[in-house]
Amino acid sequence: MTKSADLLLRSDAVFSGVSTAPGPGFVAVSGNRILAAGGGGGDDWAAPGTRVYDLGNRLVCPGFSDVHCFFTGYLLTQSGSDLSSARTAGEVIRAAKAARPSGGALLGRGVRAGIPAPSFREMDDAFGDVPTILFVEGGETCWMNMAARKTFDFTPQTCWSESCWKLLRFLLQDRAGSAPAFRDYLSMLNARGVTSIKEMGFDDFSGFTDVLARMERENALTMRVHFMSQPVGAPMNLAYGRAMRDRFRGTFVRFSGYNQMTDGSISQMEGDMKQPYRCADTNCAKNIDWAGIEADTLAADAQGFRFSLHAQGDAAICKTLDIFEKCQHGPNGKVVNRQAMTDLECSDPADLERMGRLGVVAEIYPQIMSIADRRSKLAMIEEKIGMERGRNFWNRRKMADSGVVISCGTDLPLTFDNIPESVYHSVGALFPEGGESFNKQNALTVGELLRAWTFGGQYNLGRSDELGTLEAGKLADIAVLDTNLFEIPPAEAREARVCLTIVDGKVVWESL
Repeated sequence: MTKSADLLLRSDAVFSGVSTAPGPGFVAVSGNRILAAGGGGGDDWAAPGTRVYDLGNRLVCPGFSDVHCFFTGYLLTQSGSDLSSARTAGEVIRAAKAARPSGGALLGRGVRAGIPAPSFREMDDAFGDVPTILFVEGGETCWMNMAARKTFDFTPQTCWSESCWKLLRFLLQDRAGSAPAFRDYLSMLNARGVTSIKEMGFDDFSGFTDVLARMERENALTMRVHFMSQPVGAPMNLAYGRAMRDRFRGTFVRFSGYNQMTDGSISQMEGDMKQPYRCADTNCAKNIDWAGIEADTLAADAQGFRFSLHAQGDAAICKTLDIFEKCQHGPNGKVVNRQAMTDLECSDPADLERMGRLGVVAEIYPQIMSIADRRSKLAMIEEKIGMERGRNFWNRRKMADSGVVISCGTDLPLTFDNIPESVYHSVGALFPEGGESFNKQNALTVGELLRAWTFGGQYNLGRSDELGTLEAGKLADIAVLDTNLFEIPPAEAREARVCLTIVDGKVVWESL
């Protein structure tokens, strides 16, 4: 007797991830696995107890994977009192003082950017010895008193994650706040069709792995979590990596290696460029410890760990590939431990060809154009490097043509997962306001981008043998969009929404 499905999805647009275009068909799910998938209506797999979804022309995809995100950054955006309604410095301070400190510190968020910041002395007068940090909208600057400066060891001008790691550790270790926030975080991502993430955990993730272990043991996870260790407060710890690799061997939580920054933003002249900037006599304003990065990468690789290195400028991309050239290679010449490079903002096409030969995975930010506008971005490119070199911005086309496996990340909370929006930007090559495409010759097709969000992400995570495509026997992680993105212009893609998400055969989000 033919085994019957628990769930049966029928659609005129099933994107299996195996091919580059969708077609009519079905996906049958039994337990936590795909029982069958193919053309037709799947009637042979239906039974009286089968839950059938007749989806019309809604787009059925494998679950989406975000391979570069920060729960800690999300947690920071949710922490403290909301101060966005205050219109003056006095109102901000009064509203903040009305809130109760948590764990010995006082946090606030959403301070309006146009309000003049008080001095350290004024903040000390208002809040005394209670460490107080009030983040300005956007989170890139803050107001703080000296107690906070001494406790958390960063300044109002250095609010990025790697700098404020002590504050992030403080928030993570408050389990009464961080554990519920993590469940909310997963639910938010599920509503966007995300079923797997690669989570950046600084150093030892501040022990948050205990929460992951408990949630996996209690079957409470609605997301497959692959966490990395990024050294910020201490040197790279390979003993920690070995312990985490041994500890997490289930289908929901895995240790995914190490992550590290190299250069910085081209807009700040901290991107490492092969040729000098037009506006200054420098190739990079940042002092990068390339020898240390190489030593860590090779030490990790020797013990079977993969590394993801964040590189934006063409010289940084080239130097990162030089490091990966020294890693272990298989008979096919490709790296053994699935090394990856993140961001790749402005690249030399020749290096992308080398990247393909080496088998280094690309972790692109397909929504990065959403945080800029055409006029200011092009003015920055013209000022810093000129538009001739600017033709190499966001060259995903050359990656695909060079055989690079592409995966997608958001650097969340820099951007929040929105797959339709990513089509608008990375297929349409459009800035938020629309108009003329920028570097359209560098764009991907809809099929290539969705394959990057699905198969590419699972390949990156080392899970493509069991996830990333809709094939019989694979784990049943599925996302459904309410619009067939292949049938509309990219400029209209932002209107689409996720309407169904399935993780491990269970519906975790539904809006049909």
